[in-house]
Amino acid sequence: MWLWIAMGVGVLALVAAMMLVRAVVAADTGTPDMQAISDAIREGAEAFLRRQYRTIGSIAVVLAILLFVGYHLSARTSPYAAKTVVSFLVGALCSALAGYTGMYCSIRANIRTASAARTSLNQALRMALHGGAVTGLVVVALALLGIAVLFLFFGGLENPQAVPYQLVGFGFGASLVALFAQLGGGIYTKAADVGADLVGKVEAGIPEDDPRNPAVIADLVGDNVGDCAGRGADLFESTAAENVGAMILGAALYPVFGVRGILFPLVVHAINLVASTVGVFVVKTREDEDPMHALNKGFYVTSALALLGFAGAVYGMLNGPLVQPLWLLGCGVIGLATAFLFVWITEYYTESIYRPVKSIAEASLTGPATNIISGLAVGMETPAMPVVVISAALLMSYYFGVQGLAGVSGVSDYAKGIYGTAIATMGMLSCAAYILAMDTFGPITDNAGGIIEMSHQPHEIRERTDKLDSAGNTTKALTKGYAIGSASLAAFLLFSAYLEEIKTIVTDKVAHAGGYMPMGWSFTNINLAQVPVFVGALLGGMLTYLFSSLAIKAVGRTAQMVVQDVRAQFRENPGIMEGTAKPDYGRCVHIVTGAALKEMVVPGVLVVGLPVVVGLVFRHFSSSYLASSAIYAPGAVLPVPAIAGQAVNLAGAEAVAGLLMVGTISGVLLAMLMNNGGGAWDNAKKFIESGQYGGKKSEAHKAAVVGDTVGDPFKDTAGPSLHVLIKLLATITLVLAPLFV
Repeated sequence: MWLWIAMGVGVLALVAAMMLVRAVVAADTGTPDMQAISDAIREGAEAFLRRQYRTIGSIAVVLAILLFVGYHLSARTSPYAAKTVVSFLVGALCSALAGYTGMYCSIRANIRTASAARTSLNQALRMALHGGAVTGLVVVALALLGIAVLFLFFGGLENPQAVPYQLVGFGFGASLVALFAQLGGGIYTKAADVGADLVGKVEAGIPEDDPRNPAVIADLVGDNVGDCAGRGADLFESTAAENVGAMILGAALYPVFGVRGILFPLVVHAINLVASTVGVFVVKTREDEDPMHALNKGFYVTSALALLGFAGAVYGMLNGPLVQPLWLLGCGVIGLATAFLFVWITEYYTESIYRPVKSIAEASLTGPATNIISGLAVGMETPAMPVVVISAALLMSYYFGVQGLAGVSGVSDYAKGIYGTAIATMGMLSCAAYILAMDTFGPITDNAGGIIEMSHQPHEIRERTDKLDSAGNTTKALTKGYAIGSASLAAFLLFSAYLEEIKTIVTDKVAHAGGYMPMGWSFTNINLAQVPVFVGALLGGMLTYLFSSLAIKAVGRTAQMVVQDVRAQFRENPGIMEGTAKPDYGRCVHIVTGAALKEMVVPGVLVVGLPVVVGLVFRHFSSSYLASSAIYAPGAVLPVPAIAGQAVNLAGAEAVAGLLMVGTISGVLLAMLMNNGGGAWDNAKKFIESGQYGGKKSEAHKAAVVGDTVGDPFKDTAGPSLHVLIKLLATITLVLAPLFV
């Protein structure tokens, strides 16, 4: 019953999204000048996405073949080869569809929002949010339906304990597409933005979104392919991977909750869809009101409804004679509270009314060098509070999980506590659809402002779109904070799921071989004193920095190409600056498209390849480093699983666990530094542009533009891509775990 209810809500959410698309597309599209600009943005975004998805599709097919072959190499894993590949391809397809659907609506909502701004602020706000809501509803609904259909198709109702392990391919497929979509879109959007700013604002002294700038259309296209398609795939991957991880941990508690503990994450996302839909439709504003207040009101309504629904799901599904559901509900409340705290912390570090941004703006008075020093200092400060929040959330939810299941026998305290952290993660994601609607709201309003500026609309209309754009900048920053917060909790959830899967694989292997399994053994103690584990951990930490370096270099190289083209167009056609001739926007779009797709491949292959190499190399070549691989004397009491008196070689699995653990920690910290540091640099520039410290074209403003240029690839390319990297590491290790033992 619970599964069918969740699937029914998922279908209704897709119907609601289609109705929103129809309502958006039916709205007024403004003047012919506005339509011409919007058409150029739409054509550029669709051309990029077609080429990007062809590239991702080719990589996905190659990986699917390798995955199938790898599973067939072992008699133990070959029965699951077809199901793993099918779930991988379905996950990749759903992720691509989620990203494309979100961008399809956003590149049509921008012109409608611009046109609505000619009438009232409220109409423009609602148009932009409804366009963003399509992304939120489609992403969560597809993740819910994709996993639910596969669960049914693989026989989940007949064999619910085994099927969650067969769904790990779905999370891997979603993560793969999300990485390339976020990375490629991030390189595109920031290369175009940096190129447009450096030549337009700094060299030519023309405003942002000035139609004389040849890179301005590429910049507006980038908002869609990076912030809409990329972030849509990112949060789809979060939802999918965390659902699968929580279902695996629910399978470990099957004796307590039965199939309800496995299906609980799907029901939570059904509640998420209902609460978020209501939240979207209650948003409205007055002409003299800050749009952010209206968006916050929708968030509060969504959170309240999500909490009520969550309580109903806990008491309806996670109950039993020896279970105390109030403690388990407390885990969900912790997750929701964590979401609120992450949003508040991100706002503190990125809003111009608080100390961090003001300190960067003040440092701009003495030049670009002090601006960058101050910005880096703020960025390095930002992980402190979030780490305390994550640590408290994990500790409290673990404790609440143990207390809630204290009366249950036959289940370890570790399994009880870990399921508590899974419930907390579900609590944090219970508003994901509304959060994603707010995120997509940002690029829609940014594009709307650009369309109004380039079509020379009256000043009062630009004032309305400026208000919306300002709120959109805030929502984009807040969503990045929310995304890294959910990634942090999810990373621990997925790490725990990996440990649980290794335990299941080893138990199955020993049972088939007639070996020895110590009573109560579990794969939970990863010893960093062992050389393979320490090396794996070092490689995991290194990966996040090397990946970020490659992503930022890619932005720099592509931006240089944009700068050279813009300079060449100004030089070849003096009429552009005089306003008597139009620049060739298509040239910049073509340059950035080709370069971004080329640059995204190497970092993506690195992330996919390193865990595989570490797991396979240490499985086959590291037995001499491990005392546990020794041959024990006949009749000895063995502390580890063994076959024919020889301990099972866990070196590959342990080295990968070290890589996953330290890679996750370093990735979370680095992503916080980049997201919040980049956002602070951006808003310090906007603070000066509002008239502080000399305003636009002052020396402080020029210094702030340089700092913002440094921060752009931090907050929109490397930072968001690290969210995906963290979860991709976990999903790929889940999928390939059988090959490491």
